Amino acid sequence: MTTYPMTRLRRTRATAWSRAMHREVLVTPADLIWPLFVTEGEGVEDPILSLPGVSRWSVDGIVARAKEAVALGIPCLALFPNTQPDRRSEDGKEALNPDNLMCRAIKAIKDACGDSIGVLTDVALDPYTSHGQDGLIDEAGYVLNDQTVEVLVGQSLNQAAAGADIIAPSDMMDGRIGAIREALEGAGHINVQIMSYAAKYASAFYGPFRDAVGSRGLLKGDKKTYQMDPGNAEEALREVEMDLAEGADSVMVKPGLPYLDIAARVKDTFGVPVFAYQVSGEYAMIEAAVAAGAADRDAMVLETLLSFKRAGCSGVLTYHAAHAARLMGA
Repeated sequence: MTTYPMTRLRRTRATAWSRAMHREVLVTPADLIWPLFVTEGEGVEDPILSLPGVSRWSVDGIVARAKEAVALGIPCLALFPNTQPDRRSEDGKEALNPDNLMCRAIKAIKDACGDSIGVLTDVALDPYTSHGQDGLIDEAGYVLNDQTVEVLVGQSLNQAAAGADIIAPSDMMDGRIGAIREALEGAGHINVQIMSYAAKYASAFYGPFRDAVGSRGLLKGDKKTYQMDPGNAEEALREVEMDLAEGADSVMVKPGLPYLDIAARVKDTFGVPVFAYQVSGEYAMIEAAVAAGAADRDAMVLETLLSFKRAGCSGVLTYHAAHAARLMGA
């Protein structure tokens, strides 16, 4: 066993070059996925008040952000639509429209950038339902599992046909990964990946996101009958195991920082690509601390991203992606 003073752990920390040489974990732009919100119109940039520095973009603006991401070395975008109220319905049928906002954005990015960037698409019904739930509901407001899965399969095929590279079901319905994988295979979309929101918790950190997609004021009740209880960890491992068995290529833990233990356990247990979503509430907290003069944005952004990598994540979905990539390239 090593002892002091023969071993001085501070020796390798004495200079910047030595600290860099001994650093165990490194974050690069290739580790980032940039979530973007799509809205109707042309030339539209609509700032989101609860997410300072984040906007909804019309499709042409999304294409510009895609080109920016390519230049910064960010490999993938995650798209979320702000569906107009008149296109929302009880059954969320707009999700199946091949000319919906999401599909138009996918096609525009692919037309402009081709395979120089990946497009990850959210699969869930909350951006399309008039009640704000992620699935179809019965008369009591309970979200129906199997009936919802049928719609999610159609939504996935719709997005894959538009050119999506990664289908990311965020709904937390049982059995949806297997059903989607089978449908993608059957339709010839054999190289379309599935990144499952396998461990998505019923969290208090999602508020600004619901503002961004326009569902906060619509949501009736809560999502605790399908999203995970924040007190459960073993259940997360069962969720991940099932989704991998059904055909997920990678899995996600959401939220991020409050659930680093879950990300680490998933990586240690399964050894598969694990991604974390640094969600809207986490982003807003950093920005609030900066605005209050209580934190340095650059240092805090880079440190939090490093924590995800240290926990075993392959990558991070973060609204700070472009800012972080610029810092890394500085």
